[in-house]
Amino acid sequence: MSDNPTDRVRSACEQLLAAGRDVTFAAVAEHSGISRATCYRNRQLRAVIDAYRSRHGEMLTITGLAERLDNLTQALDAVAAKVRRQEEELRTLKRRAATPRRSPQHD
Repeated sequence: MSDNPTDRVRSACEQLLAAGRDVTFAAVAEHSGISRATCYRNRQLRAVIDAYRSRHGEMLTITGLAERLDNLTQALDAVAAKVRRQEEELRTLKRRAATPRRSPQHD
């Protein structure tokens, strides 16, 4: 588990949603190991939880699911494109490394 409280809260929210449970401050506190009071008082943590709480209702609709799927597809496409670029760069580097270099000839 990450030491970053925001990452821990996000992860807890995702786990709760994946399990079909409601995202509540008590549930997030239990899953993240961060006290409920800290979740309430820390503005950043509270914003993350509130965002997941509002998204939870949207995700239960067909439109919400379609939007989420579209976002995930776009993210996956971007990652795939980056992987393709990196693979091509690796192939180029391997070709360069395999090509013998000519040493300068001295007369």
